[in-house]
Order: sequence, then structure tokens, then C-alpha cells
Amino acid sequence: MCEQCGCGDTGVENSFEERVKNTIETIRPELQSHGGDIELVGTEADNTVKIRLQGACQGCPGAQMTLKMGVERLLKEKIPEVKEVIAVD
Repeated sequence: MCEQCGCGDTGVENSFEERVKNTIETIRPELQSHGGDIELVGTEADNTVKIRLQGACQGCPGAQMTLKMGVERLLKEKIPEVKEVIAVD
């Protein structure tokens, strides 16, 4: 599987949500190393990504910065069509 977009050997790209899910899996270990975690809640038709921060990330004063400067930046870097990443409870 390609690390850039999550496409398979068939040369057919995965759906937007599958690519987001694959990218989040690459982010997860970093958050877990700090006692946190991340869950993909879903994606919207306008390419907004909804996530849930868990563990130590939940309620952390730096969570919003982690979300925008970390998760959103990485997702947009790997998947340019991502419009925005928002946290849900």
C-alpha cells in the first residue's frame, strides 16, 4: 500500500474517507506516545474531516493546537482536498 495516498496494488485510489483513515493511522502512534489517541468520526461531502481526540488529548489545553497545527496540517499535506478538520465530542 502506498504511504502517500493509501492506494492499493490495483492502481485504483481508495475513497476520500479511506485515505483519511489511513493517514490518521500514521498520526496515531505519535499521539499515543503522549497518552492520547485519535478517532475518525467521519467525513462530510464538503471534505470536512471530523475527529475525536481521546485519552490525554481530551481536555488538554494544547488540543486545539494539536488539531490544527498537527492533524489538520498533516492531513492537508497528504490529502490536499481536505477542507478542514474539526473535533467533536
